[in-house]
This record gives sequence, C-alpha cells and structure tokens, in this order.
Amino acid sequence: MKKTAVILLAAVVFVAAALSGCAKDSGNSESKTSADSKKIKIVTTIFPEYDWVTQILGSKADQAEVTMLLDNGVDLHSYQPTTEDIAKVKSCDLFIYVGGESDEWVSKALKDSTNKKMKVINLLDVLGDSVKEEESKEGMMPEKEEEEDGSDEPEYDEHVWLSLKNAKVLTKAVAKEIEALDPENANTYGKNEAEYLRQLSALDEKYKKAVRRSAGKTLVVGDRFPFRYMVDDYGLEYYAAFAGCSAETEASFKTISFLAKKVDKLKLKNIATIEGSDRKIARTIIKNTGKKSQHIVTLDSMQSTTSEDVEKGKTYLGVMTANLGVLKKALQREE
Repeated sequence: MKKTAVILLAAVVFVAAALSGCAKDSGNSESKTSADSKKIKIVTTIFPEYDWVTQILGSKADQAEVTMLLDNGVDLHSYQPTTEDIAKVKSCDLFIYVGGESDEWVSKALKDSTNKKMKVINLLDVLGDSVKEEESKEGMMPEKEEEEDGSDEPEYDEHVWLSLKNAKVLTKAVAKEIEALDPENANTYGKNEAEYLRQLSALDEKYKKAVRRSAGKTLVVGDRFPFRYMVDDYGLEYYAAFAGCSAETEASFKTISFLAKKVDKLKLKNIATIEGSDRKIARTIIKNTGKKSQHIVTLDSMQSTTSEDVEKGKTYLGVMTANLGVLKKALQREE
C-alpha cells in the first residue's frame, strides 16, 4: 500500500509540474504572438526593394517583419507567386513591387486584399515620366513575340533599380511610407534615410568620375542588357545580343558577327555578361573577333539574388559598387 501511495503521489506531482510547464509555455507563446502582431508587415518583390527597406529600418528592424518574395534565384520575368505569397501580399501593411508586365498578377492580389489600409509602392508609378520604353538596338536579336503579334503597345524597361539616381527617388518613397506606418520612430527612419541617400550620392559621383576618366564610352554585352538606366545616367553607349526583358537565349550568326565587329572596331579588351550566364554567346563573339583574346566580365543585375545571399551580407550598395569595377573593365580599350 505504501508503495502504491508513493507512486500515486509521484504521478500527481509529475502531472502538476507538466501542467505548470505547459501554462508557462503558452504564456510565452501568446506574448510572442502579441509582439509579432504589432510589427509592421512589409512585403517586397525583389532584392533591391528589400534592401532599401532594411536600410531605412536600421536599428529598428525588430519593429517590422520584412519579406522578399523572389528569394530563391528566380528572376522577375519568370516568377509565379505561390498561394502563400499571395496571402502575405493581401494582409501586409506595405507592399512594394516594380509594376511592369512581369507584375501583372499583382492587380488581382491587391483587389482581394484583406488589409484595406495597406500602403502600396509601385516603382514605375513613383518614377513616372523617367521610366523608359524597352529599347531595340542595332544588331540586337528581335523578340519572337514582337515579330508574331506586331503589337504597337509600348513595353517599359522594368529594371529601374539599376540606376543610382532612381534608387534615391525610390528610397525616399519607401522611407515616407515606413515613417507614416510607424510615426513613433519616424525620426530614426529619417536619419537612416539621409545617411543612405548620402551613400548613394557618393557612389553616383564615383561612377561619374570613372566614366570621365575612361577612354572608352561603349560596352558590348553578349547577353540580355538590363542596364539601360545605368548607362543612360552616365551618357554611355552599348550594344547587346538581347533587350533587357527578352526571353530569347539563342543569338543568330548575324548578331554574333555584328557584335564581334563592334568589339574589333572599339578595340575592347572585355565583353560583358550578366549574372547566371553560361557565357556561351560571349565566347562565340570572342571567337569571331580579330584578336580572339578578350576576357569576359560579369555585371550583376540583382535579378537572381537569394535569401541566402542576403544572409551572407549582400547589399544593393555593395552590388552597385562591384558593378562599377566591372563597368570600368567593360569600357577598357586596347592601347
């Protein structure tokens, strides 16, 4: 009997302790849920938007829950939102997207939004008249869709983030909405904005100086060319295999030959590609030049940036600084 009583008493103590522990965990969970619910929920489509947000938040990053939808290396033109992605967009406090043809899915998501107070930033709308139409350059492969439908509808170049001047305008728009959502910390966000704009302006000046000092003012790209905003900012010329939004992957001999002749005429030391390229077209161009000794350099358009890259410290300013180094090489000419 005594043994039985001891066992029963131990069981009671164990159950009481377990219940106590459960009650404690539940309290922490509720507290955590409550804290999370107070956070500003910000959803961005691409990496540059995500980074601008984090730069503005700075030390107040714990005040917001920031999501980058395109976080696994799929670029803007190939992205298809999941059900989970749509749900995040519908319920967030601030949604930031590019606004071109690649974002046609957005209109329905916003129409069915569950948060009627949501703030929305459409990058193309913010930039207004400074948004450029997609450009077709001499020697460039035409898109099959254009040949087939003969549409006169203008297609806008979506790669607006690849201009430091645009980045300054867009950063201001992002800061304004974050300050409105969290007025208590508006002063901090304002200071972060001012410092970030200073850094963008400083890098912009470095680009201007590099272009002024460069003997060459034209680059040849054996790839898609999403950098039109960047080269236009500094008065540069370019020739490329495809337009920035093109889905084409094979270049004709006519295009290859045209670009190879440009490399020879301009006496270029290097041919550019963009991140993720297999470099096949660039290598073929080199084989068709006179010297056949040019090198291949890579510009990063930030269309394939992943969440893993972000965790490793990749930033918009860091990429644009690296691109400056690549641009210098792409403009180099033989002595």
